Amino acid sequence: MTTATIESADVRTSTRDRAVPKPIPFSRILGVELRKMFDTRSGFWLMASIGILAVVATGAVIIFAPDDQIDYGAFGSAVGVPMTVILPIIAILSVSSEWSQRSALTTFTLVPSRARVIAAKATLTVAIGVVSMLVALGVGAVGNVVGSALAGVDQTWNISPSEFAQIVLADGIGMLMGFMLGVLLRSSPAAVVGYFVYSLVLPGISGALANATDWWNQHGAWFDLNWASGNLYDDMTGQMWAQLGVTALIWLVLPLAVGLRLLMRAEVK
Repeated sequence: MTTATIESADVRTSTRDRAVPKPIPFSRILGVELRKMFDTRSGFWLMASIGILAVVATGAVIIFAPDDQIDYGAFGSAVGVPMTVILPIIAILSVSSEWSQRSALTTFTLVPSRARVIAAKATLTVAIGVVSMLVALGVGAVGNVVGSALAGVDQTWNISPSEFAQIVLADGIGMLMGFMLGVLLRSSPAAVVGYFVYSLVLPGISGALANATDWWNQHGAWFDLNWASGNLYDDMTGQMWAQLGVTALIWLVLPLAVGLRLLMRAEVK
């Protein structure tokens, strides 16, 4: 009995003295999640398409735009169109691919804290959106210089820093909408379809309501996030900022909160 008691005490002592592994640094989680966005052919080409389509859109403006419309605003608008489609899909896949490809079990086994993984994905979503817009608008700036020289007109830089920030915010909202749908639905096909319904179908319905009823024409921006975020491409007033905040709360914050709660409690298979 004495020997067994001593051995039991030794086991407890060695257990207490065993070094507790340090938690995985958040920077390492960011690095892993970033690599996961690039390490497949589809992910790589989806990212690469941002630069490719920016060059194509810039070339299209140089070739087809009239000489009197060669300015930085034209290039910025042309480059921004493909960004509104590609960036939200990147955000969707950053979350939903874990569940669609059944890699969530591995991810959440290695990092049991789901909140840290989702926080890393959200951080990268915002960072990629900002960097992509900087690259795209940089390509547009080169296009403005080249296009003005070819057309023989003066260079026109008609996008101010504040307007540029609003453009980045508008595209960031679209990307966050994709992220929210990925968290809420956790299915790549469903989230992609949901985003196109939001970005293509709902604006048409809202526009029809605005033409049919004066009330919606006057108050629709308080309920339609597409409408409110579209104002970011113009001069924003205090009321427009308030409308953007209210619609973002309705369409982004509340659904994201529901999606996060469901994701934290969902069974991982």
